[in-house]
Amino acid sequence: MLKKVIRFINENQMVEDGEKVLVALSGGPDSICLLHMLWLLKDKLNIELHAAHLNHCLRGSEADKDEDYAKSFCEMLDIPFYSKKVDINNYSKNLGLSSEMGGRKARYDFFNELKDKHCIDKIAVAHNANDQAETILMRLMRGTGIEGLIGIKPVRDNIYIRPILSLTRQEIENYCEENKLNPRIDKTNLETIYSRNKVRLELIPYIKENFNEDIVSTLNRFSKTMNIDNDYLEEVCKKKYEKFCCKHNNKIEISKDLFNEHESILSRILRKAISNLNGNLYNIEKVHIHDIICLSNQGTGKKINLPNNLIAENVYDNIVIKFKTLAKNSDVIEFKVDEEKLKDGIVLENSFKGYTIALRITNNSEVLDFKNNNFIKYFDLKDSNSVVTIRGRMNGDKFTPYGMNGNKKLKDLFIDLKIPKDDRDDIPLVTINNEIAWIVGYRVSDKFKISRKSKRILQVKFYRKEEENA
Repeated sequence: MLKKVIRFINENQMVEDGEKVLVALSGGPDSICLLHMLWLLKDKLNIELHAAHLNHCLRGSEADKDEDYAKSFCEMLDIPFYSKKVDINNYSKNLGLSSEMGGRKARYDFFNELKDKHCIDKIAVAHNANDQAETILMRLMRGTGIEGLIGIKPVRDNIYIRPILSLTRQEIENYCEENKLNPRIDKTNLETIYSRNKVRLELIPYIKENFNEDIVSTLNRFSKTMNIDNDYLEEVCKKKYEKFCCKHNNKIEISKDLFNEHESILSRILRKAISNLNGNLYNIEKVHIHDIICLSNQGTGKKINLPNNLIAENVYDNIVIKFKTLAKNSDVIEFKVDEEKLKDGIVLENSFKGYTIALRITNNSEVLDFKNNNFIKYFDLKDSNSVVTIRGRMNGDKFTPYGMNGNKKLKDLFIDLKIPKDDRDDIPLVTINNEIAWIVGYRVSDKFKISRKSKRILQVKFYRKEEENA
């Protein structure tokens, strides 16, 4: 099995001579197997090992036992060990994230903190072949393209490596048993409360029994095939991007000649252009790419709005993508509610006048925090297709204050609240389907108040990074 792992490491060029590798160590079978294998291979690979454990404080004394075990294991192997405790429930709540997403963010923040502090070259995480199969199935069910069907990459950003991605969960458990490693077992992994656990515990066993007993290997081979195709397409697109696209003055200019390319190439390059300008593709969907392609045929001067405060314009049949030129009071963030994404929560960092905004959807079964906090509010989303916008004030804005039936001019409300004129343009407004739901820091609307009958509740939190880190 060690030969299989070292071959996989070398095939994917995961490490170089003399590098420091930080292993993410939960104490479970996967991470214990990973650390033990790398410890046996460290001289052959010429690497220096470190290990890090984040205690999520979710399982009481069991979580502390996980940490103690991880520490003892590292002491036995003479590997430098770092640990940190984070109350993930509170941490996630403060960011408006699910505990699953909050835990992931806290872990990777901790690993990157150690990376900078100890000059770590690579961070090794213990995803395995079963994780790969589960990821591909989940993405297939949600809908994805070739890039999504690659699944978990062996190497990401030339920092994060997955040395045991080629091993099945059964191989890992056998290795732990043969080497008497006695890893910790997290019993929550056996509960079907998360979608991934349902795929792992119910869907894959059903497929094995009824359709393909080798489904895990099949999906891993499929991932490799997709990766090969994707690498080729990426190489083609890289050359064509350099030929047809030019970034300057905070905008991307795209030559009209690009639109003669096959749609597979064209759509990839458009996504690449947006990502290079905006830093990510959050909220960018297939329909937006289609709209840009249509715009190329509509004549000069035509424009379309895109998510993330972007605009695309036809300039003599070339396409220019840029950030909207906004007046002081008209920053705009707009997105259509995606219930699945918002269950896990999203964080829009430094996205509106210095604020970071956290949003998530919950329901009445959760205990909501109604403490006197002017920057965390809850809203009844009656329509699953709601459009949420965050913007500054506009002429003619009206608002229905909580406890009132009629509308009130926003200008009059600001006067009543004695808000200085110079401050009014800097107050964020949250609108739902073009109606003001929240004057952030001041008032919420009566139209979106929650009740016992509310089924879909949107939590919105505004904060500044310096406040969060204080």
